[in-house]
Amino acid sequence: MMAESLTSKQTMSEELKCSICLDVFTDPVSTPCGHNFCKSCLSQCWNNSQTYKCPFCKQTFNKKPELKINTALRQVAQLFKEQFCETKSEVLCDICDDKKMKALKMCLVCQSSYCQTHLEPHYRVEKLKKHKLVDPVENLEIYVCQKHDKPLELFCRDDQTCVCLLCAVTNHRNHNTVAVEEESGERKPQLLKMRSDVQQLIQDKTKRIHDIKHSAELGKKTSEKEKADSIELFTDLMRSIERCQSELLKIMAQKQKAADKQAEELIKKLEQEITELKRRDSELEQLSHTEDYLHLLQIYPSLIRPTAISSSTEIISNTHVNVVPLIKSLTQLQDSLDEKLSKSVLKRMQQYAVDVTLDANTCYPKLILSDDGKQVTYGDIKRELPDNPERFDSCCSVLAKEGFASRKFYFEVQVKGKTDWDLGIAKESITRKGVIKGSPVNGYWIIVLRSGNQYIARESPSVSLYLRAKPQVVGVFVDYEGGLVSFYDVESRSLIYSFTGQSFSEKLFPYFSPGTKQEGKNAAPLIIPNVRK
Repeated sequence: MMAESLTSKQTMSEELKCSICLDVFTDPVSTPCGHNFCKSCLSQCWNNSQTYKCPFCKQTFNKKPELKINTALRQVAQLFKEQFCETKSEVLCDICDDKKMKALKMCLVCQSSYCQTHLEPHYRVEKLKKHKLVDPVENLEIYVCQKHDKPLELFCRDDQTCVCLLCAVTNHRNHNTVAVEEESGERKPQLLKMRSDVQQLIQDKTKRIHDIKHSAELGKKTSEKEKADSIELFTDLMRSIERCQSELLKIMAQKQKAADKQAEELIKKLEQEITELKRRDSELEQLSHTEDYLHLLQIYPSLIRPTAISSSTEIISNTHVNVVPLIKSLTQLQDSLDEKLSKSVLKRMQQYAVDVTLDANTCYPKLILSDDGKQVTYGDIKRELPDNPERFDSCCSVLAKEGFASRKFYFEVQVKGKTDWDLGIAKESITRKGVIKGSPVNGYWIIVLRSGNQYIARESPSVSLYLRAKPQVVGVFVDYEGGLVSFYDVESRSLIYSFTGQSFSEKLFPYFSPGTKQEGKNAAPLIIPNVRK
């Protein structure tokens, strides 16, 4: 409570400060543009200038405005000073000789302060009873006319200032003057109303501060959660890569070991064959010089039989690495990563889910909205509806009631059973009458389905989209500050299309078009479901 009181005091102080002297208003006056300043501050500002310009908004006035004190605002400022700004010092009795006692009242006629004891004659003596008593203050000047040294008992409504009896019959003779008590009584309701407005303003601004702090805290928590999710995702990614790398190295090591063993065995076999061939070469050399022709003819058939020689290509054919298990492992890794990435991205988008309801004031007359504003379908009869500026009069379109001009937001639309639809967002100032061409240039960021299988992003020019599967629920994500509009297939968790590098400067509204019925083929409604996070 103490913190809220301090905040309220600070907020109210800012509202009651002059932007020139940066202090609480003294005799505040208002400029024609609606801004308030101390009278002396504004007068001094204009006295030193050849033009008359508002010091706050810089609006220039052709002639010097007539400045009148805003008495209601002056009373609020004075009340604030008394409650918060000024610590009232104790006013002492002017009559006490020795120990000064605290003054109970001050007489404007006698211009003296009296303690309870010395005030007694003003209650007893008939002449003194007519004197005007007020609560004691240090600065008596605010109650006494500085020109005639008389109590300020009257209020001049023409000049909006307090005057004495002599002022009323001289300078203010023809003016509308009333007793200060009467004017104060009439002003008090205004003062109470103004105080109520100020207190409401304080509450509104305090709530705004609370909302900003709450929003910042939510943003911080969301950011921390996204960070944790990202760390978990990339940790899984690194583990999968390390596992795949380990499997690859293991397979390569096994294949290399097998190839080395095979090469070693082949070399050993070739060396044995070379030894055998050298032995036969020696025999043939000896027989080439023999004269034992009978022996030569007897062993000749055994000499001409071919010797089995191993082919060196055996090692090549047998050292080929079998990469089928590796490819399978990599494919599984890729599928796993795609699923984790798409699931993580969509999950982050769904954290910004907002409640979306269709706006009947924008609805094309042939469209039929459900009672809860969550479904729209095409009707056969064009209803008689007011042709207000917000309504589409030629295209079967409708906007959401909710508009967004900051941060991020996400919503989903069920498109199951439809052959034609338009979905996306549109800016508030779009043209809603006549034929409409949806594109970012015209304030539309949408994708459409035509003829049951033709998906198109309405860029400039349009872009054809090729999807693996037909979406049943489409998610729409918008990052206002980031200039991004993305569409997702919610069931497959895959990105359909993104408008990037956009620049938004006004409120954006979810946009829907269920298309015509097309002989019953496109009769299903567009449905806005609750987002399942």
